Amino acid sequence: MKIRKPTPAGAVLAGVVLVLSLGLVPAAFAGKGHQTSSGGSSSITGPVMVIDNNGNGLPNWQDTVTFNMSTTATAQPYVHLVCSGNGIGYDSWKGVFPGSLDTNWNFVLASGGWSSGAADCTATLGMYTKRGFNQLASKSFHVDA
Repeated sequence: MKIRKPTPAGAVLAGVVLVLSLGLVPAAFAGKGHQTSSGGSSSITGPVMVIDNNGNGLPNWQDTVTFNMSTTATAQPYVHLVCSGNGIGYDSWKGVFPGSLDTNWNFVLASGGWSSGAADCTATLGMYTKRGFNQLASKSFHVDA
């Protein structure tokens, strides 16, 4: 078997193709650092009352809520609920898919860091990627005392 050496014109052509293709790489990855979606469609609505301690139909401290959500971006979505204000610190995660560690997808609006009072909350629907948590949709709401 005889191996042929590339001609000078072939080497130049290969070099031009390489340079042009490398020039397209930054455009292909532009804006991909912290995506707010991963393709498909995603939504989160609510909160939906599960336990309404005072019966007013609105989220209050110590009530239990869940969220209506849908996504075609992943089969293993998570909800990250963060509430803060007036010295309150609340941060809770739930894997909202069959087979997750906690299949009770309700959130109790109280914790050791939230012993009473009103707060502003954001529920974020997302997924984990090699780059970390990727936000797909979010919903903000107020919780009364």
